[in-house]
Amino acid sequence: MSQSPSSRDIQSALPSDAPSDAGQANAAALGRFEALLREAAASGRLVQLLLVAYQGGVADIEAQGQGLQRVMARPVLLRGQPHLSLVLRFPAKDITRNLALDEAWPTLGAWLREGAFRNAHLFTPTQEVQLAFSKKGKATVRVGKAPGSEAAAAPEAADQASDPAPSHAHNRDKHRLLDLSRPFLRELGVTDARGQLVPAMSRKWKQINKFIEVFAAALARSPLAQPPRDQEPIHVVDFGSGKGYLTFAIHDWLRHTLHREAQVTGVELREDLVRLCRGVIDKLHLDGMDYEQGDVRDYHPARLNVMIALHACDIATDHAIHLGLRAGADIILCSPCCHKEVRPQLLNPHPLRPILQHGIHQAQEAEMLTDGLRALLLDAAGYDTQVFEFISLEHTNKNKMILAVKRTQPRANDEVVAQIRDIKAFYGLQHQCLEELLKADGLLPA
Repeated sequence: MSQSPSSRDIQSALPSDAPSDAGQANAAALGRFEALLREAAASGRLVQLLLVAYQGGVADIEAQGQGLQRVMARPVLLRGQPHLSLVLRFPAKDITRNLALDEAWPTLGAWLREGAFRNAHLFTPTQEVQLAFSKKGKATVRVGKAPGSEAAAAPEAADQASDPAPSHAHNRDKHRLLDLSRPFLRELGVTDARGQLVPAMSRKWKQINKFIEVFAAALARSPLAQPPRDQEPIHVVDFGSGKGYLTFAIHDWLRHTLHREAQVTGVELREDLVRLCRGVIDKLHLDGMDYEQGDVRDYHPARLNVMIALHACDIATDHAIHLGLRAGADIILCSPCCHKEVRPQLLNPHPLRPILQHGIHQAQEAEMLTDGLRALLLDAAGYDTQVFEFISLEHTNKNKMILAVKRTQPRANDEVVAQIRDIKAFYGLQHQCLEELLKADGLLPA
């Protein structure tokens, strides 16, 4: 793979009969990207800036060592003043530099204008903006939908949005919030002893990264990202956490990448998996992480900001959501599995009975209805809720996610409650677990 040009190569690569036009076009692209970056920071919508494919030529970077992999920048408050925290990732170490904005903007601007990096990705809760230099030195700016945002439900869109150009898809630098060099990936068998991805784990690696993308976007628009709570520790509980791929990933991203104080607990019924994951925690000396044996129906966390329940079977998902609501979780992430409670109730007489006599239609309708009601109940309980495809069906058939982010301002829920009542009446539903749990707690009108 040929290396992309630096800014000096860019100018020499331009046609001699039109250097001015090309230079002006590049300057316009750089100016637009820098303006969008500053605007995102000023409006509080900057989630992360990612600089990748380092081309060399920056003395203060090279003084830190060889093999810079990427630079990650995020907004932080230090002594009450806005800063950018820059993490320079090298193969064997990370270097953090916290810069006041009046110092950060000239530094980043110089790196971009000098062509020190081939790609720059700006992430807000709803957008991904990419600055990319082609092999001929042409700078382009592309604006797409952020991974995990409401309009970006399909993961393929997120992958395509990070391509420098369609014609060079095989050379693209995918945006990854996690790095394959992280030790927990080796311990869980995702990578080998050399830090290389195990081919059989490629689908799991894609799922892990997609999950972190979704969570990062949700966190950025949640109360946990707003002052003064952006300085508080985040308490995460992952129910049915299994071998812990996503549990370890969210702990690593929060503490190592975001540099946020966090306590992450995996809750799993199977004793052998609890022992395995505790062994990894002890071996890697991971602070702020624990694994416990338990079930969502009888587990009572001391504190809970983020509730995760992936592939909880049937009404176990309802109990998990209910626990999150009772605890006042700021973020609820569910990937439902099985929809047994509603399905037999669909046999009651109603206009769709002739269609639902076919088993496959009945199963699909039960899934849509169950998760649709869950989303409406979360809406009624004070959350902005999305239901979307978590990851492509080619990677897993359990691919639906319910994401709920607590609103900062309450609003009336009368209309949503009426919608739930009308839907139940149309289908002849007598029981829905989550609704009954919320009514018993007085969280919904009886």
